[in-house]
Amino acid sequence: MPPTVDPVLIALDWGTSSFRAFLMGQGATVLDQRGSAEGITNLPRPGAEGFVDVFTAQCGAWLARWPGLPVVAGGMVGSAQGWREAPYAECPADLSGLARAAVEVAAPGARILIAPGVLSAPAYGAPDVIRGEEIQVAGALQAHPALAARARFLMPGTHSKWVSLEAGRITGFATYMTGELFAVLCRHSLLGRLMPEGEQAAPEAAAEAFALGLRMARESGPGDLAHQLFATRTLGLTKRLPPAALADFLSGLLIGHEVVSGLAHTGAAEAGLPLALIGEGTLCRRYAAVLESLGAPPALLLGNTAPAGLFQFAIAAGLVRPAPAANTAEEAAP
Repeated sequence: MPPTVDPVLIALDWGTSSFRAFLMGQGATVLDQRGSAEGITNLPRPGAEGFVDVFTAQCGAWLARWPGLPVVAGGMVGSAQGWREAPYAECPADLSGLARAAVEVAAPGARILIAPGVLSAPAYGAPDVIRGEEIQVAGALQAHPALAARARFLMPGTHSKWVSLEAGRITGFATYMTGELFAVLCRHSLLGRLMPEGEQAAPEAAAEAFALGLRMARESGPGDLAHQLFATRTLGLTKRLPPAALADFLSGLLIGHEVVSGLAHTGAAEAGLPLALIGEGTLCRRYAAVLESLGAPPALLLGNTAPAGLFQFAIAAGLVRPAPAANTAEEAAP
């Protein structure tokens, strides 16, 4: 059904493998949404025309009814392989800096403002990048403003991101290719040959296998991962784990190594900071359990914060107005 409140913004969360569009009202309220598997690597045709096709098909009806709505976009749509590259803003980065570094593209009936990613380039160590996660952090701050003072964010997934924030600015982050490593090792390595395709272990066996992988990661020393990975095969060959549980063991091993490293790189000044998990619920709950098992304080589970973050980006860019502040008791008194 069409929304009963007039919208003020169209927000696009456009990643590598998926497209999501949100019709938003004042206060970052989602009035309607669309989605498809037409990420930047799965367009109906190559080049800018493919992006226009997807945008028009998904959002054209909204623009026909509400002409002139501002449109913002975040995610891989602004990468070098996207609609138009939005060069990275450098750390420390906040919303106002992201808005200044944004780029525009045109589509029938709309101009779309694309948010840049963020670059961390420490004097010592390799550079790192995020693109889309900076928007998720902005959405988390909209729902939980107290986190703006100092906090850490963990966004698990294909490329997990551990992000540090201070005074509302992203000050640094680290990427772990945990999800991609899991997929590659299961599908394209010797380890996957004993894993039956499409078969899942019984819940108890899966939990025990995951816990074994996590325990090995927790007890590991420097450089042990390459050796421990081979246990995925030998535990199957020796029948110590059922074939369907080998993927659970591998998952526990890889997630465990990521979390052990992420916590180890937390400095003394950050040890007591709030840690918020952003992303898909099942995966975030699994990471929360791993963090707790390794002695970390309970994490805050935030879900999908991208729509709220895109709305805050639009405010920073001057495309929509922030919600009016509530009157104080003194102002409301006669």
